[in-house]
Amino acid sequence: MNYYIESRNTDPSYNLALEQYVFDSLDRGRNYFMLWQNHNSIIVGKHQNTIAEINNSFVNAHNISVVRRLSGGGAVYHDMGNLNFTFITGAKDNTINFADFCLPVQKALVSFGVPAVISGRNDITVDGKKVSGNAQYVKQGRVMHHGTLLYDCDLDTLCEALNVTDDKIESKSIKSVRSRVANIRPYMKNDMSLNDFWSALKNNLFSAFNMSEYPLCAEDETEVEKIKERLYSKWSWNYGESPAFNVRKTRRIEGCGKLEILLDVEKGGIIKNIVFFGDFFGSDDPSDLALRLTGHHYEYNELEKLLNEIDIPRYFHNLDIKTFLNILFE
Repeated sequence: MNYYIESRNTDPSYNLALEQYVFDSLDRGRNYFMLWQNHNSIIVGKHQNTIAEINNSFVNAHNISVVRRLSGGGAVYHDMGNLNFTFITGAKDNTINFADFCLPVQKALVSFGVPAVISGRNDITVDGKKVSGNAQYVKQGRVMHHGTLLYDCDLDTLCEALNVTDDKIESKSIKSVRSRVANIRPYMKNDMSLNDFWSALKNNLFSAFNMSEYPLCAEDETEVEKIKERLYSKWSWNYGESPAFNVRKTRRIEGCGKLEILLDVEKGGIIKNIVFFGDFFGSDDPSDLALRLTGHHYEYNELEKLLNEIDIPRYFHNLDIKTFLNILFE
């Protein structure tokens, strides 16, 4: 049985808590599809350094909420001209896989007359411009895949709110963020409001997946609120703190994304602390890798021997050991 869950709550902390509740607590034998919206907000990837990803003064001046999600990838801007979708289902081999989930949404857009294509590692584009960014969270045989749909979004505010680094712009061979993104609405065969687009997309996916609606009960709502208060409303989760460090390595890798490594190396060349930031994806938490590296010498041969026993792509999708070592010691 496939279930559809609809949220008309526009609080980003609530909606991310709802995703986690569905993922963690509802029947694992079912598949779930969700549609939801957030008021003006920036949703940062799990592994990102929040302050580095946002235009902090602009965000504060315009009362834009900032919330960290469970999945990797880059920061995205949401407003009431944006519609978000989520698939929660079983994961194939517990690995990252975007195409299976982007495809039904891309097909739906094409059926509305939008010449959408799946592009790059996790985007849906129209005329080479991004209209949907996607991210995934994989854990214990389950996957949460969620994406944005820029339908009638304020693109100028999007560009002001996000602090996109030059290396990302250069990697896309574009001059600015504004030239890289577009709204879906101008491409629709028949113009419609966002609410009508919501209904049309819902009906299309209902037909494709034979879904039934899952109405949230009072007990569900209570549990979602608990998760919201425990995690997504906390500054410590949404912003966190960057550790003290004396070595910093940064690289953008094709097919993987940006990886920033901060190391605190103490006397004797011992790694005391190591933290990973970036818009990469992975099925395992890189903090576990950090623990395995801590206490070892910051020395190529020693770390190469250790890393040969570790499946690096599970932490950083599409990254190999040699490239990882080159970043550490370049």
